[in-house]
Amino acid sequence: MKITFHGAVRTVTGSQHHLTINGKQILLDCGLYQGSRKDTYERNQHFPFDAAAVDILILSHAHMDHAGNLPNLVKSGFRGDIISTYATHDLCAIMLRDSAKIQQYDIEYLNKKRIRQNLPLLEPLYTLEDAVESLKYFLAFGYERPRQIMPGVTLTFYDAGHILGSAIVVLDIEDQETHQDIRLVFSGDIGRPNRPILRDPTFIDSADVLIIESTYGDRLHIEEGDTDKKLERIVNETYKKGGKLIVPAFAIGRTQELVYRLHQLVEKRDIPPMLAVYVDSPLAIDATGIYRLHPEAFDEETAQFLLQSRNGDPFGFAMMQYTRSVEQSKALNFLREPAVIISASGMAEAGRILHHLKNNIEDPRNTILITGWQAPHTLGRRLVDKDPIVKIFGEEYQLKAQVEKMNGLSAHADRDELLDWVRHFRTRPQHTYIVHGEEEVSLKFAETLRQQGLPDVHVPHLGESFVV
Repeated sequence: MKITFHGAVRTVTGSQHHLTINGKQILLDCGLYQGSRKDTYERNQHFPFDAAAVDILILSHAHMDHAGNLPNLVKSGFRGDIISTYATHDLCAIMLRDSAKIQQYDIEYLNKKRIRQNLPLLEPLYTLEDAVESLKYFLAFGYERPRQIMPGVTLTFYDAGHILGSAIVVLDIEDQETHQDIRLVFSGDIGRPNRPILRDPTFIDSADVLIIESTYGDRLHIEEGDTDKKLERIVNETYKKGGKLIVPAFAIGRTQELVYRLHQLVEKRDIPPMLAVYVDSPLAIDATGIYRLHPEAFDEETAQFLLQSRNGDPFGFAMMQYTRSVEQSKALNFLREPAVIISASGMAEAGRILHHLKNNIEDPRNTILITGWQAPHTLGRRLVDKDPIVKIFGEEYQLKAQVEKMNGLSAHADRDELLDWVRHFRTRPQHTYIVHGEEEVSLKFAETLRQQGLPDVHVPHLGESFVV
């Protein structure tokens, strides 16, 4: 068996791991690489392998850094099965189409500059039609349902607890060259235990070969006490001032968790039951609908809450409103009473959240709640840093609204949670490959695993191959 790492090595984007097994080719994930515009376009457009020669693609989950380049793979000649969980397939049906629209917008922006520079025009990586075409190749399996996907290779998905449908990939392989049985485990992205809505990550009992993510492999998540208590305080303080709570949030995962937590607070009457809550993001609305379709993924806490809730919908309550149309979104600008507005994007770089920030940032009664890590140079980072003047749509605004930050909502396991997951292997891996982490982080996590007694731990370079 040969493993070649074509993405998400010494970085966190563009997950693509290529396996050659018994003369067949399997690709684990097909994510979009994110970086500078030029590097991003070139790298995502051209695969370092023959797409038509890949027999099967196995998809760990629907985030764009793992699934976002699937339409381009099909466009480049891939004709095999794209195997995922049911929920991942459903999320990809909305996310890949949304990604195609973003590709189109980005290329239109770049081409305006290229026209002025007399440069040849660029084409998007893929179109909406390409995204829809790729959905024809999906084949969905449930968790813990072993399936032979090719001679000598059996696939089993286990719940990774990261986002809805996220999976740990286990391949049980009968290697025809070595006449040995090999179990390969690909962690995908591992979630955190004791999180609301989704089940905890599944512990795997054995592995011969381990490919493991390392996003937070060198740090611990800072706990700020009870997350619900902090959210309760922020909501109530803003309400008493007569202000609005503006929340930039990622459309998948973060938005649903926030709505669920607010629902619980309303049910317990810890926040005003007549406080209007709006989700103003078409993608988040579609994703929330898919969450409703998959109660089999909910943890025991959520299942109990559904039994006790007045309306039986974890993502809906009396004052909860989803605003899809542009007209509904614009109407929120004229609200005069307190409200909570949750909108994409999570780093406040694009989307409807920019309009809500523009209209509310200079009112000291309002609060902006940041719920996740913000990349350098984004508007979200400038808000976290409390820059006194920020630019929105090219215009300067004074930051007079209160800015709050909640660190307790990460969907990625930290170092100790990853180590705990690894310690549950009764048969420990003999070959371990660290992926999906910045270079320094992956190297530190590799050393930590060596100290834990794991032999043969590697941090691959891009394009590096290993024969097992």
